[in-house]
Amino acid sequence: MKENMLTDRERDAQAAIARQVKSLRQGRRWSLDELASRSGVSKGMLVQIEGARTNPSIGTLCRVAESFGVSIGRLLETEPEPVVKIVGADEPAVLWRGPDGGTGRLLRGVNDPAFVEVWEWRMAPGEDHDSGDHTPRTREIIHVREGELEVTIDVTNYAVRTGETIDFTADRPHRYRNPGTAEAVLTMVVVMPQGEYDRRR
Repeated sequence: MKENMLTDRERDAQAAIARQVKSLRQGRRWSLDELASRSGVSKGMLVQIEGARTNPSIGTLCRVAESFGVSIGRLLETEPEPVVKIVGADEPAVLWRGPDGGTGRLLRGVNDPAFVEVWEWRMAPGEDHDSGDHTPRTREIIHVREGELEVTIDVTNYAVRTGETIDFTADRPHRYRNPGTAEAVLTMVVVMPQGEYDRRR
């Protein structure tokens, strides 16, 4: 996404990610090379992220967050975690934009007592999104509120229609596609094991 196309909220998210990644990395006394090795994200990309000069893909954010042992939600935090938090309808930034207007928004991510993320996805007809493998034992639960969705896990396709929910282990490559003629609206819950994940293993 081009810098001048970002909304104010997306620029704020970009700045928060830059601060959190740098803080988490320095708190562990990792060099950029160390983080690059652990996450599988190039050093050049990490420099861009820490400088708030890029809008990283969801896949990149997943890998960076996993290497620190946190959720993507932690990378977006600007304040200490409150006892109660209400997230406004327009507050979550768009972290994915499809070529035909689809969006992916992280509604909420928490780190305690477990790593859980709640997403809203809207996919235009024909849009798709490839997702790599996540931390071992990560689960995804997707409820199709409107339209239909095709989920490919490894090489098997699963059709999920309005009102249906799919639950799967997401530590393998997977892909989402809207095969229908209407917008697909999805609620996704991602549950991840706690702890840092080093992709060199």
